[in-house]
Amino acid sequence: MKQNKRFWICILISIFLLITGTYLALKSGAKTMNQETIWNALFHYEDVLDHQLIRDVRLPRVIATILVGGLLGICGAMMQAVTRNPIAEPSILGISQGATLAISLLYIHAAWVTTNNIVIASFIGALLSGLLVMFTMKNPSRTSMGKLLLAGTALSTFFLSLSTVISLLTNNSQMIAFLVGGGFRNTGWHHVIQLMIATTIGMICAMLLSTKINVLSLGDDVCISLGEKPSHIRFFTLLLIIPISAICVAVAKNISFVGLIIPQVISRIIKKDMRFLLPLSFLAGGVLLVFADILARMLLSPYETPIGIFTSLMGIPFFLYLVRKERSQ
Repeated sequence: MKQNKRFWICILISIFLLITGTYLALKSGAKTMNQETIWNALFHYEDVLDHQLIRDVRLPRVIATILVGGLLGICGAMMQAVTRNPIAEPSILGISQGATLAISLLYIHAAWVTTNNIVIASFIGALLSGLLVMFTMKNPSRTSMGKLLLAGTALSTFFLSLSTVISLLTNNSQMIAFLVGGGFRNTGWHHVIQLMIATTIGMICAMLLSTKINVLSLGDDVCISLGEKPSHIRFFTLLLIIPISAICVAVAKNISFVGLIIPQVISRIIKKDMRFLLPLSFLAGGVLLVFADILARMLLSPYETPIGIFTSLMGIPFFLYLVRKERSQ
């Protein structure tokens, strides 16, 4: 009963913060909008500049921000659960950087850069880097934090170094800087549609896997004794994480640490039950990224700061705390 009460309190707080963040995101920017303009743009749309700015620029951006943050949150929660390692998340293990490298290869030839091609390239890059992670570790659940961190750091550095070389050879340094820093510039309704499809399918599949992941979190021996195959659960979970990470990179580029911070914070509030952890990680991830995006737009307005700077400023101290805690145990 206490678990359910905490869960629903967190859900209500997250929804309130999402509504508040959405309003601030629609209001704030190079031009500040008043409440009446926002209301009319949403419910009494007219073909005027302010309404176009809200309906076609700020609204799809804030929806995309919420969905990307949520998807990164559930990716981190699932990855930490199946590896039983608190630092596991797509950006730390190199999956996001692999997708970033694949996208940077598209920019060698400008004609290749289309919305669909970016998604395809991101998926291929995330798939290859995800498989590399799995092959690097025969049994991820028994891999120490140090080995996991070493493998992820090596892959991340390698992929980002290759992306930098490509940018220098193709004279696309500004583009690569945007890919590495992350952000939601030029986000449109077509990106929102892609994310909504990914979110619907991803959440359904994640919730279907949640019971099996709970069993796996008890240990491989217990999992086997209950008739489940740990390797299969890890494989199908990674198979779900890869396309989710790919669509996030395709829309928002390389955003780190959201999948690290959110599940760790939520698991300290509620029990580590994936049936509760996944939906709450989705909402909390959306909250984190919405407010990070507002800061990214407002700090040096009218110029935009890469959103990855803010998630890294929050994530790095948290990451160091987890590593220190692991070493002291």
